[in-house]
Amino acid sequence: MSKTIKVAVTGAGGNVSYAMLARLASGEVFGLNTKVILHLLEIPRKPDWTPPTPSARQPLDVADGNAMELLDCGFSTLADVIVTDDPNKGFEGVSWALLVGAAPRGPGMERKDLLSLNGRIFVGQGKALAAKAASDVRILVVGNPCNTNCLVAYRNGQAIPAERWFAMTRLDHNRAVSALAVKAGVLNEKVTCATIWGNHSNTQFPDFTNAKIKGKPATDIITDRAWLEGTFVPQCQNRGAAIIKARGLSSALSAANGAIDHVKTFVTGTPTGDWTSAGVISKGEYGVPKGLVFGYPVTVDGQSHWNVVEGLSHDAFGKAAFAKTLNELLEEQEAVKDLLPS
Repeated sequence: MSKTIKVAVTGAGGNVSYAMLARLASGEVFGLNTKVILHLLEIPRKPDWTPPTPSARQPLDVADGNAMELLDCGFSTLADVIVTDDPNKGFEGVSWALLVGAAPRGPGMERKDLLSLNGRIFVGQGKALAAKAASDVRILVVGNPCNTNCLVAYRNGQAIPAERWFAMTRLDHNRAVSALAVKAGVLNEKVTCATIWGNHSNTQFPDFTNAKIKGKPATDIITDRAWLEGTFVPQCQNRGAAIIKARGLSSALSAANGAIDHVKTFVTGTPTGDWTSAGVISKGEYGVPKGLVFGYPVTVDGQSHWNVVEGLSHDAFGKAAFAKTLNELLEEQEAVKDLLPS
């Protein structure tokens, strides 16, 4: 007998959402025996809106068009598509919420301004999720700055247990796996135990010292330490900017794939001997203050229960990188303190 799951996607008229919606509806993520009802949430239409280009459309109109396309795909696993600008309706009864929508940084905008602007959005979404979501809801924050957006949403939706909230570092994890595989001349599947520590930003620490290639320490396979420190780490940290420079648009396809991979892993579990990366609410692991949303290596049991991998160590380079990303997250937390209920 098939079951039915409701899945909410915010920013449903955006490019990242467009790249993930069909995969959520198709059975790829939740299985062919699960019917999916998609809730597409967007901002309300602005009556005085002026199109910046002749082809531009308001986000809610685009979400309506996306719903039409989803229905036209004829997926046997898609039970319904609901388009709304009301978070209470959008989050009603959902078991997964992918918070993709977030305001982009505008001209002359400081990072603290972006944190404050997006923080206010995630205050409301956290409250609506706590009031309306299903009792088994899990939330993945994709919209940047995702760690701190997740923190704000969680603190305003604390009726939902802390272990149900995630910030997406899977995109960075995938980037790190691919970069190590290319350098080592192996398939991606041969790279395991990669970790993204800290923030989804250019301070993140892609950990090569605890990664493995074909079951051996990555540093035994890639012996060029200068490349690991001077090329691999900054490449992962700045990959998003490099993609924008190359294609004139942000990394929508790989971001959507990272979100899909995150959900699939938390549905099916991590392989034996491997782990994934996720931003989670810290319990104090590795000296990170409790309550901070920090990127860790995590294992998942296939029932959506997860644990931070304990007992890993860092050398001097790793300790410095870890401290840098931790300090940035503490600064971001301070910047949004007025949005964080006790």
